[in-house]
Amino acid sequence: MERTMPAMIRKTFSVPPLGCNCSILGDPVSKQAIVVDPGGAAETILREIRDLGLTVKLVLHTHAHFDHFLASGDIKTATGAALCLHQDDRELWNMLEIQCRMFNVPYVPVPSPDQWLKDEEKIEVGGLAAVAIHTPGHTPGSMSFHIPGGKLLLSGDTLFRGSIGRTDLWGGDFDAIERSIRERLYTLQEDTVVIPGHGPETEIGREKFDNQFIRA
Repeated sequence: MERTMPAMIRKTFSVPPLGCNCSILGDPVSKQAIVVDPGGAAETILREIRDLGLTVKLVLHTHAHFDHFLASGDIKTATGAALCLHQDDRELWNMLEIQCRMFNVPYVPVPSPDQWLKDEEKIEVGGLAAVAIHTPGHTPGSMSFHIPGGKLLLSGDTLFRGSIGRTDLWGGDFDAIERSIRERLYTLQEDTVVIPGHGPETEIGREKFDNQFIRA
């Protein structure tokens, strides 16, 4: 999956071990960039960053399940980028080794986040401007990242094409994810492109009317 939108470089690709969608968002003028959900395959992600000629300043996490931040430590070491997460997922972040053990995935230590994101926090890197939206339900600290200028939303495991994130894991809450989707995501412009945490892209308008779990 790859698309270049006005005033933004964007490359999205699936990484192991569980097929998380990792996105690299770059400003074509300053060449500064954001990486969202580096779930694994650090060398692949770093190679893509080098090939795009970008300098990573921030690593944003939609939530703290291991498959969304397993490569974060290596990315931070290689680039010096700050790791960012909502503090309601602090406990999950600290449980990385336990999470890995549950899924029989090799444990790779990751340092603590450098920055705790807040709801409606503005994120600016070079010419990129995003807004962090707290969308709890899949996890207590789940975040979505909205780039209004590019009509783009990175929804993590909150909203998928035709589906929603699981709520039967630790901290999951169906009522909370329903509110997050109805009140925070479905209010965005219908032509906003959605990059979910796994699987194909979609659009807000499509999900409002076709999502089998939560419709507008």
